[in-house]
Amino acid sequence: MSVPIDAIKILREKTGAPLGSIRSALESAKGDEAKAIELLKQKGFEAALKRQDRATSKGRVEAYVHHDGRVGALAEVACETDFVSRTPEFQQFCRDVAMQVASQQPLCLSKDQLSSTHLDDAKQAGKTAEQFAKEACLLEQSFIKDASQTVSQYLTSLIGKTGEHIVIRRFVRFTLGEEPTA
Repeated sequence: MSVPIDAIKILREKTGAPLGSIRSALESAKGDEAKAIELLKQKGFEAALKRQDRATSKGRVEAYVHHDGRVGALAEVACETDFVSRTPEFQQFCRDVAMQVASQQPLCLSKDQLSSTHLDDAKQAGKTAEQFAKEACLLEQSFIKDASQTVSQYLTSLIGKTGEHIVIRRFVRFTLGEEPTA
């Protein structure tokens, strides 16, 4: 099947994926854009898994302070090279993560960091562990700028675009007048 160049351009703008990958996804999906996007997401996920063991010694610490100055957050996001850390996509991702932390107040990065105390509190509140993780774990939360994806999916798509292993190392949230926790 011959894929129209306009369809490739449109999908490139939407996903930022490499042109060859877009062409093959559209061919496999027989021109169906939604199916092609799903194939590209799957390919990005597979690429992310292959890169998990790579060292991430470069990156950024990004700050976000809400317009009223009452809430702020810092996020450390690491990647493999300085080149990627200077790209607009990576820098935007770092800003978005810091904003996500400030607005959604995650307790931890991922499910495996939830303590038994957190899970007990969730049960008492009538929530399943899965429901609680979607609220409390940064990577499981719905992304505030696009609720159709989680922060983890956003990260995976960035890994697919950059071709590098990227990790959110840590974050902290500050609220004016709040007592520091030990």
